[in-house]
Amino acid sequence: MTQPSPQGDAPDLHRLAERIKTWGRELGFQQVGITDVDLAEDEARLQRWLDAGHHGEMGFMAKHGTKRTRPEELVPGTARVISVRLDYLPAEVETTKMLARPEKAYVSRYAVGRDYHKLMRKRLATLAKWIQSEAGPFGYRAFVDSAPVMERALARKAGLGWFGKNAMLLNPKAGSLFFLGELYTDLPLPVDAPFEAEHCGSCSACRTACPTDAIVEDRVVDARRCISYHTIELFGPIPEEFRAAMGNRVFGCDDCQLVCPFTRFARVSREADFAPRHDLDRAELTALFAWSEEEFLDKTAGSPIRRIGYERWLRNLAVGLGNAPWSESVEAVLRARLPYPSDLVREHVRWALDRQREKRERLIATESA
Repeated sequence: MTQPSPQGDAPDLHRLAERIKTWGRELGFQQVGITDVDLAEDEARLQRWLDAGHHGEMGFMAKHGTKRTRPEELVPGTARVISVRLDYLPAEVETTKMLARPEKAYVSRYAVGRDYHKLMRKRLATLAKWIQSEAGPFGYRAFVDSAPVMERALARKAGLGWFGKNAMLLNPKAGSLFFLGELYTDLPLPVDAPFEAEHCGSCSACRTACPTDAIVEDRVVDARRCISYHTIELFGPIPEEFRAAMGNRVFGCDDCQLVCPFTRFARVSREADFAPRHDLDRAELTALFAWSEEEFLDKTAGSPIRRIGYERWLRNLAVGLGNAPWSESVEAVLRARLPYPSDLVREHVRWALDRQREKRERLIATESA
């Protein structure tokens, strides 16, 4: 963090805070809030989650010690955090209807377009330049899911929402369908009131809807049971006990968000980058499974999907095909992958073929009865 140089009169920090929020909206963010760096309660909550092993193989969640929960340790000199949110729901994108069509591939709606990281970092950098034009040189660092940062905890303290029972940050005007970003700064800006009220009440729609019962208690998700974890974070085989429940979800899972009553208030994003690419919002499982590695790399360029790599992409799709209705074309594309030079892929393909054979045999038995 660079140190500010003397600039004569100190800026009016209250006026600056209001201008920061105005500039943020001009840059396309739906909301901007400011908080201090005291995350003691969230640090204790995180430690309980880690002690319970709920992070699974995500070792990075424990790797950085208290830098995650103490911003001033991650970036020395940090006194405030400017938290922003950006809605991502693309226009004309089917959501729950695709989950009811098992021959289709369901990709989490945040990932059907371009990756959000660069877009948000660029805008945060612009916001920092505008702040500097008003306040003079100051210390800052921008983050968009790129370092050990307690994004949701900071956003709650900055007044952007509350923790839902699915542990997501909920906003009364957007549900949870938005991205978060932060500017760590040494400016002693006035802070906003935290979002203390929790409006979930007795609603437990998210817990009921979770296909794998991953929400083990209110605001606690066991990643080891979560489809998003299995399809994105897990490097090895997907445990068989969860494969059938995955259905056609091949990258992430939105179920707990889609059923939330507040999601109906989510507004369609105005960002062209978030529009679906390559029909990823409605593609056939067989079509995606037929992609060569070159096609995968080409069509996922600039996409969050690229990070899981081709091997795990095939792994996920094989599970989806195993859960799809029986058809000759599904069996054919699976058999075509049996020679694929990856134990991980071949094991999931064999599982899927076994599932397809069972469905075919049941179908024949029904027709013969």
